[in-house]
Amino acid sequence: MDITFNKESSVKFAHTTIAAALALAFSGAVFAQANTVQRDANQQQRIEQGLQSGSLNTREASQLERAETKVEKDQARAMRDGNLSPAEKARLQREQNQVSREINRDTHNAATGNPNSASSQRMQADVQRNINQQNRIEQGVKSGSLTTRETAKLEAGQARDTRAEARAGADGNVSAKEQKRLQKKENKQSERIHREKHDAQHK
Repeated sequence: MDITFNKESSVKFAHTTIAAALALAFSGAVFAQANTVQRDANQQQRIEQGLQSGSLNTREASQLERAETKVEKDQARAMRDGNLSPAEKARLQREQNQVSREINRDTHNAATGNPNSASSQRMQADVQRNINQQNRIEQGVKSGSLTTRETAKLEAGQARDTRAEARAGADGNVSAKEQKRLQKKENKQSERIHREKHDAQHK
C-alpha cells in the first residue's frame, strides 16, 4: 500500500513539476515578446516627446522612424516561426539599444524644431498613433489574445507604417496630403490589430 502511494505521489509530483516548468517557459516567452513590443512604444514615446519639446525637428524624427522600421521588421522576422529565441531577443535588444542612443543624440544636439508648426503637429499625431498601436499589440500579447505569429504579422504592419512616416518627413516637412495617406494606412493597421485580437486564435 505504501509503495503504491509513493509511486502515485511520484507521478503526480512529476506531472506537477513538468506543468510548472512549461508554465514558467510560456510565461518567459510571453514576457520576452511583450517586452520587445513595449520597448517600441517607449522609443516612440521619446520621439513624440522630442517633437513636442522642439528638441527634435521633423527630419530628425523621420530618421529615427526609419531606424524603428528596421527593428520592427526584424521583430516580425524573428517571431514569424511562432517563437522568439534568446538569441533573437538579444539581437533585437541590441538594435533597440542602438535606436535609443540615436534618440538621445538627436534630442541633445544643436538642431531644434518648432513643435507648433503644421509639419511637426502632423508628425506628432502620426507618432502618437504608433504608440497607441504598439500598446494595443503589447496588451494582446500579455492577454494571450495574440499568438506569436499574429504578433509577427502586426509588427510587419507597424514597420510598413513607420517606413511610410519616415519617407513623408524625410524632406523636413509632412504635408496634409502625406498625412492623409498615412492615416489611411494607420486605419488599416488598426483594423488588423482589432481583427487579430478578436479572432479564434489564442496562446
